[in-house]
Amino acid sequence: MKRDKNYKFQPDENTSFDYVNKHELMDKLTPLIDNTLMRFGLIPVEIELIKENHKWFLRIFIYSQEREVNLDDCERVSRSLSDFLEELIPFKYNLEVSSPGLERKIKSEKEYLIFKNRDINIKLKESIDEAGEKQFVAKIIDFDDNEGLTVYSYKDKKNILIQKNNIISAKLYTSEI
Repeated sequence: MKRDKNYKFQPDENTSFDYVNKHELMDKLTPLIDNTLMRFGLIPVEIELIKENHKWFLRIFIYSQEREVNLDDCERVSRSLSDFLEELIPFKYNLEVSSPGLERKIKSEKEYLIFKNRDINIKLKESIDEAGEKQFVAKIIDFDDNEGLTVYSYKDKKNILIQKNNIISAKLYTSEI
């Protein structure tokens, strides 16, 4: 049977989208989301399209280096994106826009640059000082793909370079909780 080249698939509520190519879809969504956030002076920390309990979710975590992200920011981004997303996403989904949270786990190397000058709680494979500490709070100074992560150690009162392969985990730290 030959398919009409002008045929456009029209999904209904019973259509299964297990075959959706998430990478192709994210390649279309990411520039749109990036540009929208830039208009509002925001940075995308993470964009994920995920299926949970038979429902699709598009989660966008936003950040600003100048100010705290608030509910108005999330609503503005959501309203600004919703019509465009409806055209690009061929199935029902839930849009969630939020800040990364006070103690977000650092999930990618680019986040070290996004959260520059923020405090982190960092856990290492091997100690880098005489005291033998493998976990401590420090301030992100810089990140270089070749050199690693430079942090300011509050305890040692100096900058420390940590190799990427020595980092087990890092998460944002706030003493306000």
